[in-house]
Amino acid sequence: MHERARTFHGIAALGILLLLAGCITINLLPTPGALREEHLSGTGKAKVLLIELSGLISSQDSGGLVAHPNAVAQMKEELQRASEDEAVKALVLRINSPGGTVTASDILYHEVRTFKEKRKVPVVASIMDVGASGGYYVAAAADKIFVHPSSVTGSLGVIMLTVNARGLLDKVGVEATAVTSGPKKDMGSPFRPMTEEERAIFQGVINSFYERFLTVVREGRPNLTAEQIRKLADGRIYSGEQAKAAGLVDAVGYLEDTIEAAKQQAGLSEARVIIYRRPGEYRPNIYARFLGGGGGLGELASLDLMTLVRGGSPQFMYLWMP
Repeated sequence: MHERARTFHGIAALGILLLLAGCITINLLPTPGALREEHLSGTGKAKVLLIELSGLISSQDSGGLVAHPNAVAQMKEELQRASEDEAVKALVLRINSPGGTVTASDILYHEVRTFKEKRKVPVVASIMDVGASGGYYVAAAADKIFVHPSSVTGSLGVIMLTVNARGLLDKVGVEATAVTSGPKKDMGSPFRPMTEEERAIFQGVINSFYERFLTVVREGRPNLTAEQIRKLADGRIYSGEQAKAAGLVDAVGYLEDTIEAAKQQAGLSEARVIIYRRPGEYRPNIYARFLGGGGGLGELASLDLMTLVRGGSPQFMYLWMP
């Protein structure tokens, strides 16, 4: 008996030494696994895939205890799987986002367009609480856009986020000095005021991104002229009914209406509504994950403005940020 005890203690001590030496890694927190298909409703062989775009659109990974793919990586993975499944006959984008970075929004728009061209299936967007700026940008890739009666959309345009910490540094007696190869190399620095010339340069970049936004809306809304779109794209937001009247969306209805419209466009009388989820996620119906927090304006909290103060560069955003 004593011999067994000594053996056990010896093994335990060896394990502790290996842990301290970094030879063994034990994950105490769950890690996300591969996507799995889950059936939500409906019958038949054909599938209508429901994909969500929720929260701030960014290619930056989450900083939580449990790692999750960012919005770009998540949607890319889901679209790639759907493109390999011939039973997927329609796609519904469930959007609840105030937008995000210019590049991340444009990548998602591109990925949805690429999926449409490859699979030749209808894509219908459903805007939930918010589908503004970059959220609308992605929705413009769909064949049709639905909004809820209480949705907020619009905010078509670009904003550059930066800060000026000069006053704070003066108060604490800290001075930042940059040695550059040219006078414009540190433009946008949070440690000094922006000159008028630098502001004009940034405005030129913003104007370029704005024109790109207008082009995307023009391609997605052929019912509107370029002049009409430019008038609508002054940064203001619209209710669902206002967006419908302006021609920015096709219909006002609930998510079930969007799914039925997708089925009709695909010529389906019956279909199974499916989602992709990871192990450990519980999503019992088509509204799952919207009711438990996340998404909408609450995700603006993930914008770490202090990174700008710590030397981060200005961020160009397709974002509604009231």
